Amino acid sequence: MRRYAITAAVALAAAGLTVGLTLATRTPTPHREAQLGSPPLLLDLGVRTDPEAVALRRASSLYDAGKAQAAGVIFERYRSVEAQVGAALAAWRRSPRTSLSEISDLAGEHPRSSLVQLEYGLALFWRGDDAAAADAWRTARRAQPDTPYALRAEDLLHPNFPRGLPTFVPSFPSPPALAKLSPPKQLAYLRAHATDDRGRLLYGVALQRLGRQLSALRQFERVGGVEGRVAVAVARFDKGDPSRTFSQLGPLAKRYARNQSVRFHLGLCLLWLGSVKKAEQELRLARAAGARTTLGLEAQRFLERLRGVGTR
Repeated sequence: MRRYAITAAVALAAAGLTVGLTLATRTPTPHREAQLGSPPLLLDLGVRTDPEAVALRRASSLYDAGKAQAAGVIFERYRSVEAQVGAALAAWRRSPRTSLSEISDLAGEHPRSSLVQLEYGLALFWRGDDAAAADAWRTARRAQPDTPYALRAEDLLHPNFPRGLPTFVPSFPSPPALAKLSPPKQLAYLRAHATDDRGRLLYGVALQRLGRQLSALRQFERVGGVEGRVAVAVARFDKGDPSRTFSQLGPLAKRYARNQSVRFHLGLCLLWLGSVKKAEQELRLARAAGARTTLGLEAQRFLERLRGVGTR
């Protein structure tokens, strides 16, 4: 129970990062409850605003609200993979067997679609076949690794971790102009301004928030200095192999013991391991390096969320 409390606190604090980028939202990790209801539909359309994306978001909201029949009517209007998956799941309550068969067929037709493999795994999980579900999620993780669907699969394969991945936080605020732009225009602005270290860091953060971890890593790898190396380490976080991050952050912490970005992100990534006591020590060091800076304020937010959770 303490581990789950830590997970909830970290996820809540991470959702409040104040770097000024509002490009994507996280979908909560689903849990089967005695195989009741329908499997979750985890559509992620990024910053798309085309008519189909608007319609699919509406259908997805109806599905989440338990109005599967109404959602199915919308999904049936389109032939995209997203719509086909939605249509198959919308029929679950009428006939779980038929719905599962349709999703299985889609998985065979689209072996390299992380969305299809993710939802196929969820359907199998809902029917009680946990081993086959995990196989499907591993396929989803490999098929399109630079997608939010691969990250959702990673969440499901590692349920004791906080959902999502640590997101790098720049030591400087984002441009005020961003707040006045729509999400698509925010992304376009950041892409156009990714011409120097600051621009690449901000664009990389936006890509992280859209679930494009590998694309973010490529941006961070082009950034110089300690902050760029920290960003690369954070973007390498893998729940199956956290050493990819800590093998880089550990040496940085020894060499740059007073660097606020190093301390903050070491604490942040330790939270993803559930190592609260060590994380709090790092976050306090980050706050002490500048309480009113961007990172100092973020460190304080995490410390407040974690108060009373307990240590390990």
